Amino acid sequence: MEKDYKLIMRTAIRAGEVMLKSGAETHRVEETMYYILRTAGTEIVEANVTMTGIIATLSNPDMEPVTVIKRVQKRGTNMNRIMVVNEISRNYCSGKISLEEAYNRLNNICGKQYSVTMYNIATIFVPAGFALLYNGGIKETFASAITGMVLAVIITFGKKIHLKSIILNMVSTFGIAVTAIYLTKFMPNLDQDIVIISGIMPLVPGVAITNAIRDTLEENYISGAARILEAFVTAATVAIGVGIGLAFMSVTGGWLW
Repeated sequence: MEKDYKLIMRTAIRAGEVMLKSGAETHRVEETMYYILRTAGTEIVEANVTMTGIIATLSNPDMEPVTVIKRVQKRGTNMNRIMVVNEISRNYCSGKISLEEAYNRLNNICGKQYSVTMYNIATIFVPAGFALLYNGGIKETFASAITGMVLAVIITFGKKIHLKSIILNMVSTFGIAVTAIYLTKFMPNLDQDIVIISGIMPLVPGVAITNAIRDTLEENYISGAARILEAFVTAATVAIGVGIGLAFMSVTGGWLW
């Protein structure tokens, strides 16, 4: 039975890790882990999740406690992975699949869902789409697509050299602002405000803010406060990058043009 307890623990930890890395709310991660751990039938079942780590415990009076602490550093947004983990968890808890199969399936969903090329294409089209939503014309839409190309190049290169997200956000928005202003040389009457706003939309922490509110409403105050801080820092770095780009072009505009 000891091996079963450990495998149940590994399965729960893996499910929680994948969900947390994919941007799930902490209360949802805890709930999923709890359902998996409860299948062990032990008296004590505990799952505690924060933005940066997972702690889980299984224990009975006649056994040594099984406790695991897992550090989670990288986080993103991938709703498909969250949905897959939920489906695997439900199938396992209802007895449709075995514990071993559930664990193997969880290990097989950690690869990238889309290629880097697909991500870059989406990064180009998202700003162009937002330009249309902001009542931009053909010029603004085309210019926003160009800023999307610049953003895709910067993000791809930044991830290759493992640039911190704070620095990467500032560099990315700096590039967007400089590109948008420089395009006015070739496109007279271009609304650079629409172009800049559309270009930074892929970096706006909308999901993080939503999850922060949901965690707070679920009384997970530590995670809620941490997510709010993360969203604020992200928004601040985006604003700082744009501000530096505008100041840079204001000071050196004559030389560049």
